[in-house]
Amino acid sequence: MVTELLQDAEAKMQKSLEVTRHEFTLIRTGRASPAILEHVQVNYYGQELPIQQVATVTVPEPRTLMIAPWDKGALTAIEKAILKSDLNLTPNNDGNSIRLSIPPLTEERRRDLIKQLHKKAEEGHVAIRNVRHETINHLKTATKKGDISEDDEKRAQDKLQKLTDKYIVEVDKAVKIKEAELLEV
Repeated sequence: MVTELLQDAEAKMQKSLEVTRHEFTLIRTGRASPAILEHVQVNYYGQELPIQQVATVTVPEPRTLMIAPWDKGALTAIEKAILKSDLNLTPNNDGNSIRLSIPPLTEERRRDLIKQLHKKAEEGHVAIRNVRHETINHLKTATKKGDISEDDEKRAQDKLQKLTDKYIVEVDKAVKIKEAELLEV
């Protein structure tokens, strides 16, 4: 029972780490990345669809994204969706595709993005700690029911703390990598 609880906790912590890393990819650096368009929803024939379902997004140059819709009728809808999003990018429509130029980051914008990064990292830390807290509650309940001994509970809590520390260090490593990316000129 203890091993299943610890394995379940580790799987949840791993998932929290993956979600946090994914959130980091959505923070725009000075380089073009199709991931920054992930949350853009296009109103296509009355349905809200992710931009990746109505167009191909490529990176022809380091600071440019090219969006080529499969249906030319979707161009204006894609353009409107980008303007409506919080990306603060202006699309250039040439009649066949849309180009997005990613401007270089200012020093002030870099500081804002780093604050955003640290906020997302803290959310990742909280998610990992919540998994630990939930597992500790399960262990205490099992001890009260008599399913496991107090010694087993203590050993399991120690292992759980080591797991928690390991995943928090992983989040911190991901923060350092992204921070270096943001500060790169």
